Amino acid sequence: MRSAVQSAAKEQGGTIAVAGVAFVADPEGALYWPEQGLLAVSDLHLEKGSSYAARGQLLPPYDTAATLARLTRLIAHYAPRCVVSLGDSFHDGGGPARLGVADRDSLTAMQRGRDWIWIAGNHDPEPAHNIGGAFRDSLTLGALTFRHLPTGVAGEICGHLHPLARISQRGRSMRRRCFAADATRMVMPAFGAFTGGLNVRDAAFADLFGTLAFTAHMLGDTRLYAFAVKRCLRD
Repeated sequence: MRSAVQSAAKEQGGTIAVAGVAFVADPEGALYWPEQGLLAVSDLHLEKGSSYAARGQLLPPYDTAATLARLTRLIAHYAPRCVVSLGDSFHDGGGPARLGVADRDSLTAMQRGRDWIWIAGNHDPEPAHNIGGAFRDSLTLGALTFRHLPTGVAGEICGHLHPLARISQRGRSMRRRCFAADATRMVMPAFGAFTGGLNVRDAAFADLFGTLAFTAHMLGDTRLYAFAVKRCLRD
């Protein structure tokens, strides 16, 4: 299985180990567990554009289609047996009802032939109708627990905080989404097209990890770039 992880990492992403489990961390912001055939994404925030439009704040209405298109490509690449969406999959509770026909068809096609688990988030805490899949507060597999809100327990894979990092090299500053991880826990980057981020030097991350001795795995165009958080800049 180690060779399978290394092969997948070489082709598409890098490896990050949490609680002794080696994951393929994809530069699109998804996490793949080859042994379980599990693909995890977090904070899709589908229908964020339509949510803002309902409040009179106009955003381009293409966020859901763009997010689902990226997820479709990842599913075609990894062919997972199970997809886990770690909460805030929709920007609000009415998001599923606002899904357009084409986006709903795209979601249905992705779910066909595999398990699909929606983890409850703070934006979408209740099960939704007519979007397929199963609904869970969290998912525990061996030493790992997948959930939305971080609690700081060992073996946790969570979302919610939308981590991003900023570094300066050769006189240039770069700000990117990232996986924030140490050997025992991980916070996944937000996957949604319209999602913002929280700097990994924010106190929320220091409180969660208990130290700055964790790593920001920044998303590049074709690979990840790992930096000690102590090297990262504050906003």
